[in-house]
Amino acid sequence: MALRPTEEFRAEAVRVALTSGLPRKQVAADFGVGFSTLNRWIQQDRRNPEKPAVQSDLEREIAELRKENRMLREERDVLKRPPSSLRSEANEVFLHRKER
Repeated sequence: MALRPTEEFRAEAVRVALTSGLPRKQVAADFGVGFSTLNRWIQQDRRNPEKPAVQSDLEREIAELRKENRMLREERDVLKRPPSSLRSEANEVFLHRKER
């Protein structure tokens, strides 16, 4: 009796079939499954498009990197300003703090 493939195995086979550009018959042969089995997995995946945890981790990392990128751009823009404008802003902040 043959073992059932794990969900990770099935997901990887579907991912390779959809993204590699290889013919599905070749992907099926490479993974050691039947062509019709691979097609059934792809159809099931399309009917139930659940995002794996890895995808949500990637999305979270992308959001964090975008936030960091935005902050670095703002810091760069501040450093690009002429020194006189930086001094006047610093004086305004200093004077504002003294008034408290």
